[in-house]
Amino acid sequence: MLKTIAVAVTVSTLLIAAVAAHPVKAADKPAAPATMAVPADYREWIFLTSGMDMTYAQAGAVGLTADKKSVFDNVFVNPEAYKVYKQTGTWPDKTTMILENRIGEPNVSINKGGRTQGHDVSGLEIHAKINNEWVFYIRGKDGEERLIPKPASCYTCHEEHAASDTTFVQFYPTLLPIAQAKKSLSAAYLKDMASTDGSGAGTTPAVPAAK
Repeated sequence: MLKTIAVAVTVSTLLIAAVAAHPVKAADKPAAPATMAVPADYREWIFLTSGMDMTYAQAGAVGLTADKKSVFDNVFVNPEAYKVYKQTGTWPDKTTMILENRIGEPNVSINKGGRTQGHDVSGLEIHAKINNEWVFYIRGKDGEERLIPKPASCYTCHEEHAASDTTFVQFYPTLLPIAQAKKSLSAAYLKDMASTDGSGAGTTPAVPAAK
């Protein structure tokens, strides 16, 4: 019996030594899948924000469709990730955000001004944290959400301008105060806020401090 235990301890020691000698590297992490299915219930997730005709292009440009129709962007996040972010100011692994596009429709029913959201989804993107690394998926012509490989402009834009954990929390009115309170605002975002003239004007709406 003691001999059996001794052998087991020796084997265990050798395994531990082998793991220590060959630690798992970042490159050894499982790669993000090439495609990702859109969760069927994402519209039951936490709604973060809605924007209309947003664009990151030059001033004066608007995010219209080719035929000059307005576009709404709706953002949803899985409830588990939202709960963690509220507590920590950082998104956990397996966070999944859905960006849904819908055409802005004028003069629907009794509405005679402004725009309402169309019934059909005109575009859909996924921003997911997999193995603690952010990745993007966009819908292809075949209808599948396909991985956008690095380096693509979406990665660099989020890294250089997003307010918190490479996500555009500055556009999420209920989360920006949390990022401020948890001190999780990115250096890149704070630099944008300062702006070249030191005013920070026009970069983000002012929000009250979180209580």
